[in-house]
Amino acid sequence: MATVDDVRSLALSLDRSYEVFVRGRRKFRIGDIVYLAFSSDETIMEFAFPKVERDALIAGAPQKFLLPDVSDLRFNWVRSRLAVLDPAEARELVLDAWRLCVPKRLSRAYDLDHPDGPG
Repeated sequence: MATVDDVRSLALSLDRSYEVFVRGRRKFRIGDIVYLAFSSDETIMEFAFPKVERDALIAGAPQKFLLPDVSDLRFNWVRSRLAVLDPAEARELVLDAWRLCVPKRLSRAYDLDHPDGPG
């Protein structure tokens, strides 16, 4: 079972990433772009994910992944249940979400510094 603590240290270590609290919810941003967010009770993790791949992700693991709120369907966004994600999988999702929002050179630099992934 993944928790916020499993991904928080990774998110804070990523270039340009910072944590904010908005209406009682923990969110991680790159500039003004939110790439990672948690429900107020921290049971749901929402993250940037390509819209064109979203339906396949949800269909492949409906116990793990959910559509975002109706107001967020237009964005590259998906939701997941933290209780059914393992910590390594949650970290991979966070890293991939971050990659969608940063310049490619930052993503490549991370790969060079961390050849084994986010741990």
